Amino acid sequence: MQHAPPLSDTDPREPGITWRVKLVVALLVLLAIGVVLVTNRWLSERFTEVTRNRAELRLALYSGNMISELQRTSVVPLLLARDPELIGALERKEYSTTSARLISFQAEIGAASIILLDGEGRIVGATNRTQLGSNLRNAPQFIDAQRLNDTIFTVAPKQAMGFDFTYSRAIRVENQLLGVIVVAVDLMKYERAWAGLQDAVLVTDSEGLVLLATEPRWRGLPLGAALEARDAPSAIRRALQGAADWAQEPPDAYVSGEAVMKTESRVAFRGWRMVTFTAYDSVRERVNGVLALEIMGFAILLAVTFYLLSRRAWSQSVSFQRESAELRLLNARLQREIAEREKVQKNLEVAELTLAQSSKLAALGEMSAAVSHELNQPLAAMKTYLAGARLLLQRKRPEEALSSFQRIDDLIERMGAITRQLKSYARKGGEAFEPVDVRASVSTALSMMEPQLKARVVRITRALPRQPVMVMADRIRLEQVIINLLRNALDATKDTIKPQIDLILSAGETATLTVRDNGHGIIDLDNLFEPFYTTKKPGEGIGLGLAISSGIVTDLGGRLTARNAEGGGAVFEVQLPILGATAGTTDTAAAKAAE
Repeated sequence: MQHAPPLSDTDPREPGITWRVKLVVALLVLLAIGVVLVTNRWLSERFTEVTRNRAELRLALYSGNMISELQRTSVVPLLLARDPELIGALERKEYSTTSARLISFQAEIGAASIILLDGEGRIVGATNRTQLGSNLRNAPQFIDAQRLNDTIFTVAPKQAMGFDFTYSRAIRVENQLLGVIVVAVDLMKYERAWAGLQDAVLVTDSEGLVLLATEPRWRGLPLGAALEARDAPSAIRRALQGAADWAQEPPDAYVSGEAVMKTESRVAFRGWRMVTFTAYDSVRERVNGVLALEIMGFAILLAVTFYLLSRRAWSQSVSFQRESAELRLLNARLQREIAEREKVQKNLEVAELTLAQSSKLAALGEMSAAVSHELNQPLAAMKTYLAGARLLLQRKRPEEALSSFQRIDDLIERMGAITRQLKSYARKGGEAFEPVDVRASVSTALSMMEPQLKARVVRITRALPRQPVMVMADRIRLEQVIINLLRNALDATKDTIKPQIDLILSAGETATLTVRDNGHGIIDLDNLFEPFYTTKKPGEGIGLGLAISSGIVTDLGGRLTARNAEGGGAVFEVQLPILGATAGTTDTAAAKAAE
């Protein structure tokens, strides 16, 4: 049946827009673009300058606080080197109260730590008592303090990433060295405070080596190497997120490939320098706010213009709408008729597939009964032979017992042949790979399981995508896997008050079919897919369903996994390659299944 021709968006009888109107609209669009570009450039320059001034103010504040801390701590070693009690303790070599006195000084002064060394470099007093007894004879704080009669400032790398900043001074009496007092400066507290800000801050010495930084990986590196280092998202990455080069003048520097505003200042201490890197986020946000208002205004103006133009065309299009309404009604009737015929055809195909599968299942049931009967006989004979062999061994007749064992081995071979026949039968009927819509396989499996589902009150939920999920597979074997999973779910929810089974199909890199139930869950995940492993009562199952299903999915180039759900129950997932996305995988699976 032919479809009615679609309605045309335009009609030759409708008058077109005049060139004057087109010119007005074009000029309005050009005006909007020009105003936005000029405003963007002017506001970017202005807000960038404001941001730079604020960064310089913060830099001066950071530098002043650090210098104040260094100067305040620099006089502490001089005062402690003249303390009578510390001098007396060094002379008497009596240090029982030394650590307590240093701890009291630390509380009053606010230093990071205080250490007292004797003439041999051994720690005899410390605010951290765990350091007592350690020897710092080779430490630069001890060596430099002996050489000079002044307070020495030392920067020493720590075992962890970072540096120790200390002031040390020798304690002398009548020009005799008694010991050395070492006071640590806590500059890391400023680093921790900077880390909570948007700016990335670092301090370098006179040689350009990074001593303090909001990025831990920068410490100990030259400034150039530190700026080139890339790391996982951190303080600097968060500060630089969203920077756009077109929003401002050429950037001052690039940090990890991101444009930033650089502010640098000298620190009045040993040639140190402090550098801050500020992202352009605040500038971009403020500029974008103004630009958004301008664009909104022009959009409203354009909307009003088009509204006035559309009113004129609306009155002329009423008659055309009446004529097209009849065509739409005709198209709707034709589409309904086509949809009904397609539905009938699909129902007929499903019925044919259901009939074929029912015949296969009936034959499989008959064969299973026969195999069960065949296996019972060898098992009974094996039991008899084992009892006879046990009796022969007790009577010291091992040769005859070996004959019984040989008969048992023959029975085992016979049982293996029977099970191989069952497995071979399970693989028949689907050796030809073809494009299969997983949604159709799920629907067919549910149709075949309809008698079992009707026998119990079980809630079945399905979440299937609207678009086809195509895989290259053997349709019959794929449906066999889904039926096995549904049967296991039904058995698992047999004792559940409100049984529920969820079927979820998703398509991404692979086609994933999830079968979830709210039953008792899986006890032994390790042996779940082993043949003949089952938790069912005797007579209810032989433990081949999941083993056969796992083999089928593997032959199709996918995998079958299982786990316990968080809220209870079991979850089985069938993952198969999407058709076309992994052509090589499907070809391999087809070749493997053909072997």
